[in-house]
Amino acid sequence: WVESEYSAQWCNDNFVQIRTMRRVRDIRDQLEDLLMKVEIDPNDPENNAEDNTNTNVRKAIASGFFYNSAKLQNSGLYKTVKNAHSVMIHPSSSVFKEPPSWVVYHELVYTSKEYMRNIIEVQPEWLMEIAPYYFKSYELQDDSKTKKPKTVGTSEMRI
Repeated sequence: WVESEYSAQWCNDNFVQIRTMRRVRDIRDQLEDLLMKVEIDPNDPENNAEDNTNTNVRKAIASGFFYNSAKLQNSGLYKTVKNAHSVMIHPSSSVFKEPPSWVVYHELVYTSKEYMRNIIEVQPEWLMEIAPYYFKSYELQDDSKTKKPKTVGTSEMRI
């Protein structure tokens, strides 16, 4: 798209909406301007480590939406951390097939079920780091690392 000088024809040929591409370009320009204001070189290899950048962006999003955090339950549903409200990832989501243990979402949409929209995977440690005044440590315990109790079966007493 850049090589075609932001051509609308290129968008039509590649089945991409021109309005969305313009919005992406505008957001990228805004981010580059912000980096320049705080004197961070976007071309510096130290700042472009993929894992580090990905983590930093996810932490930044989590810091803005920490109150919209949810934890995956054994049932496959998510429960919001503070309200214990049952929600799901929408089937059209890219993470639907491999749901992360912890997510932060932007909004809830109610259709036949209540779905989270615009989700990103987070670590529970980040949430405590970001908002220790909001969360209790027991709310953010990762059950996947702790031993689960055995289920008690039914038994009959015979005489």
